[in-house]
Amino acid sequence: MYVVLLFADEKLRQLCNVERVAKRQLGEKNAQKLRSRLADLDAATRVTDLMAGRPHPLKRDRLGQFALDLDAGCRLVFEPANDPVPLRHDGSTDWSRVTSVRIVYIGDYHD
Repeated sequence: MYVVLLFADEKLRQLCNVERVAKRQLGEKNAQKLRSRLADLDAATRVTDLMAGRPHPLKRDRLGQFALDLDAGCRLVFEPANDPVPLRHDGSTDWSRVTSVRIVYIGDYHD
């Protein structure tokens, strides 16, 4: 079983699935990195299988989300789409058991 990819909205689905849209909105380098990170997600059986893109859980106002680096501060951000979300004993997301993700943001959230 592989990680299931969902999208928060149609705009993100288009950005991820239509290369010319990604190039226009993100630039060539970020569009290329986005394709690579999506391929990595598609090949993974769980989120913790990811190696490229400095995979890391987020904190503060993005607690419960996970990010993969693209280029120049741009990131692919997703959250668990499992129902229910697998949790650890401390209430945090157990990313090793997440098998379905919803892409919620692509860009530089530090701006």
